Amino acid sequence: MSRTFLTQAKIYTGEAFFPEGFLLIENDQIAAVGRMEELPDIKAEDKVIELHDKATVMPGFIDVHIHGAGGADAMDATPEALATISSALPKEGTTSFLATTMSTNRDQITAAVQNVAAYMDNQNTAGAEVLGIHLEGPFLNPKRAGAQDPGNIIEPSIELFQKWIEAGKHQIKLVTLAPEQEGGCECVQHMASLQVMPSIGHSDAVYAEVEKAVQHGVKHATHLFNGMRGLHHREAGTAGAVLLMDEVKVEMIVDGIHIASEMVKLAYKLKGAEGIVLITDAMRAKGLGAGRYDLGGQEVIVDTEKGRATLEDGTLAGSILKYRDAVANMIDYTGCSLDEIVTMASVNPAKQINVFDRKGSLSAGKDADIVVVDDSLEILMTFCRGKMVYTRSAVE
Repeated sequence: MSRTFLTQAKIYTGEAFFPEGFLLIENDQIAAVGRMEELPDIKAEDKVIELHDKATVMPGFIDVHIHGAGGADAMDATPEALATISSALPKEGTTSFLATTMSTNRDQITAAVQNVAAYMDNQNTAGAEVLGIHLEGPFLNPKRAGAQDPGNIIEPSIELFQKWIEAGKHQIKLVTLAPEQEGGCECVQHMASLQVMPSIGHSDAVYAEVEKAVQHGVKHATHLFNGMRGLHHREAGTAGAVLLMDEVKVEMIVDGIHIASEMVKLAYKLKGAEGIVLITDAMRAKGLGAGRYDLGGQEVIVDTEKGRATLEDGTLAGSILKYRDAVANMIDYTGCSLDEIVTMASVNPAKQINVFDRKGSLSAGKDADIVVVDDSLEILMTFCRGKMVYTRSAVE
């Protein structure tokens, strides 16, 4: 049995904090975590990584909304694309993710969900784990298309969704849709009955329509403020409604571009860490240089100096945000604690997609998905299911 000890570190488990603690990995799972005085006997063959006060240990980050990275995209519908994304993410602290689709034609979406399901049957532990599919569209409101191709947006259809559920071997975990569209609430109810998380997004819903959707099962909101009817003093809109409704957790792209820092702070004050899920919504250009790239069949211009990815007309088209930077920005904008970061980056996403039984916190029996950061929140090490898949030379 392979055993690795992380010792003498600050540890945030998602349920407790140990100012000087240890964590024991056995094979691919967490075997124990606790205070240093509770450290089990270490055998000669065990690997021990002494971290001292220079490091903080947290659960690995879970990105439930990411299209691509490293030149690859989930819509490429190849195992190589998913492997590329998987290998690119641990260096930013992400240990698992949902492969996210776009509003393209039906056959392309079918191919993408089939590819993810097949990949999940055979994926190894060399990188971040694909936990399933985030179906972003095509059941959206064309008024709030954003970077989604309006020509591929259609009304919600239980029949079509059921075909994709079956094509994806029930690995669709999260669906972004506009519930105010014809058939939307019926689709929401059907998704919820299958333990698929319905998420309101790319929506023009007014408050009453959001309220109705929540009653039918919506408990998630896709990239808050972006691609949705905004706040107005005579109509709370989609954004105001999801901020007010405790049943709904909101995704946020905290890159300083998609949402002004003051609005991030407003959302944090209203929702608290318990109501927020940090995401990147990154596209294939993440980790690459400036240039022109494809996103869902549309050309995207990436300006690395400004950190922006846009369509030709200037519409924001996903991001090139690294998860570690989202975490650092969230702390900078709001003053939130590391304990709250664990809630927003690990606990909440795991709960939203029903994998908290094995992901999202550091407790015995769960997958050893672990990120180690320094005092500047730079990534020192990342473990995916017990394997160290990234390490910075300073701690090798």
